[in-house]
Amino acid sequence: MGNIQYLNRSTGKVEVEDVYGEKWLRFTYESSLGKFFLWSLVKRKLFSSWYGALANRKKSKEKILPFIQKFKVDEKEFLAPTESFLTFNEFFYRKLKKSSRPISSDEKSIVFPADGRHLGFQNISKMERIFVKGQEFNLPKLFDSKGKASKYEDGTLVISRLCPVDYHRFHFPYGGNFKSPHLINGNYLSVNPIALRKNIAIFWENKRSLSFIETENLGQIAIFAVGATCVGTIHYSSEMERVVKKGDELGYFAFGGSCILTFFEKNKVTLSDDLVNASRNGIELYAKMGEEMGFIKDPLT
Repeated sequence: MGNIQYLNRSTGKVEVEDVYGEKWLRFTYESSLGKFFLWSLVKRKLFSSWYGALANRKKSKEKILPFIQKFKVDEKEFLAPTESFLTFNEFFYRKLKKSSRPISSDEKSIVFPADGRHLGFQNISKMERIFVKGQEFNLPKLFDSKGKASKYEDGTLVISRLCPVDYHRFHFPYGGNFKSPHLINGNYLSVNPIALRKNIAIFWENKRSLSFIETENLGQIAIFAVGATCVGTIHYSSEMERVVKKGDELGYFAFGGSCILTFFEKNKVTLSDDLVNASRNGIELYAKMGEEMGFIKDPLT
């Protein structure tokens, strides 16, 4: 597999991803020895818990400034000053100023739940160009329930992949009544395209947490927070059932790459053109949390 490319919404240009730990990822998923290491250790909770513990050590603070410089992280966006972070993990799940992630004010808009590289599929049954031919998206296995999955057959899906360099808090894409999340245990495989395009089943094999938003205009929205290698815990800001607004914080991931899957019922939303077109061409769209990923579907179209 060659370089990982994505379309940057803000520049309109196709760019090459600077993959954190790329040599390790390619060794693990593309070599025989690496695959043995993967199945014997990497996918297990112990490995991710150990790696996460390293990011919580006081000594890990030394990695913050080199990371900011290498990946050009904008410190002006931080809510707290860089020097206030006591560990690398504190820096990793940092909060940002509200002004740095404005939420789309259009009442009909649905927003990206996180910063990241996104794929959008208007109809899940017609997913093309992204995954290895012959692989099918298994909704019942993902939801761990045929009943819960049935609502989203032929529905709409947005996959938001968060890299280690991204802002790692995730938010509500639309307002409504939030239902308490449900944990589904699983593995800790990478969600990087190096791994994912070889095996789409990673989505329903990995540890994941499922929550729902009951809405007035969009029916029921399903949101999966998917763990990955080196992501030991998915943190929710609050697990209480409550009324939420578009852009409110839902939770955050500790160190590592991770993923959010957002499902909509059939014929409820129209995804943004640049998201659909990029996905159709086999590449992800980079956009930030709060930006429009789609709109409430006009019933006349």
